[in-house]
Amino acid sequence: MKSTGIVKKVDQLGRVTLPNELRKTLALEKNDPLEIFLDENQIILRKYQYHKACMITGKVSEDNMVLANGKVVLSKEGIEILSKEVGKIDVYV
Repeated sequence: MKSTGIVKKVDQLGRVTLPNELRKTLALEKNDPLEIFLDENQIILRKYQYHKACMITGKVSEDNMVLANGKVVLSKEGIEILSKEVGKIDVYV
């Protein structure tokens, strides 16, 4: 685990603000869901992945790849389909 050196206080409603540097590093946007885990005496926050469903095939699998800072999820089949479609595009520069 990597220390950030950042210390924050919990407010009277139990909230903690995530520093902007951390939100940028994790590509967290306003209203992005976070998963909360408890590991002995540690609270772990992780950007929530919606069941890792492929955006092309809809296939849900832990083997699916998460790309573009969590914005794109693709299965192997989805990658093959997308690769073929992209190969059809003529690029004019």
